[in-house]
Amino acid sequence: MADTGKEWTEEIRIAGNRVVDRIKELIREGNVRKIIVRKGDGNVLKEFTLSQGMAVGSLLALLAPGLAALGVLVAFAKDIRIQIVRAGESPSGPPSDTPAETPDKE
Repeated sequence: MADTGKEWTEEIRIAGNRVVDRIKELIREGNVRKIIVRKGDGNVLKEFTLSQGMAVGSLLALLAPGLAALGVLVAFAKDIRIQIVRAGESPSGPPSDTPAETPDKE
């Protein structure tokens, strides 16, 4: 986790089939400023910059085409990393509401 004053960053690992649902959850949280989706090797697949003060419903509607395309790209990926840039002060410890996720083993 990197702390840059009023913004801080965290990264979670997740299975490809859960990426779109997790991004929707993050958007609903409201304090997320940017979401960067990377493959396991670090290459950026998609980057979403979220506007402060935009209603969640309209934001999801605007991002729907990008989320659908991302879902197709990562549907069968084993290791996806989501880097999340949040507004506000960094918590003193690891966030308790967003535990690190590990890829599903099938």
